[in-house]
Amino acid sequence: MIRVTVQREPIDVAAALAAVEADGAGAIASFTGLVRADDGVSILELEHYPGMTEAALTALAEGAAARWDLLDVTIVHRVGPMRPGERVVFVATAARHRGAALEACASLIDRLKTEAPFWKREVTTEGSRWVEARGGDEDAAARWR
Repeated sequence: MIRVTVQREPIDVAAALAAVEADGAGAIASFTGLVRADDGVSILELEHYPGMTEAALTALAEGAAARWDLLDVTIVHRVGPMRPGERVVFVATAARHRGAALEACASLIDRLKTEAPFWKREVTTEGSRWVEARGGDEDAAARWR
């Protein structure tokens, strides 16, 4: 099963993980990304284009499910303003064996950083700035293509 959600509300990791566990897999891998306070960031704001974002995330999930023979892929991504420490993304993959679940989860997180259509703006005491993907992010994503 593939579940993709883009939401303004806080991510309920326990509920999202419980849904994945209900599918009866032998292994589940998950990743939770938090907003960091790097460089004095007080707010991270993510914008997106509804419809396009969900389609892109679904395509990534479907690709991972096919490549690693997954039983479940869940992606929950926040949009809107968030403060340091808040959850910004949750990814879970379920498979019969741990190797597939772990690799698929790592792949999805690496590819989300560069391929998901989100626009990120950081707010600091000195103003705000738009954030581009880092070079290392592209290198990490490229190993899965």
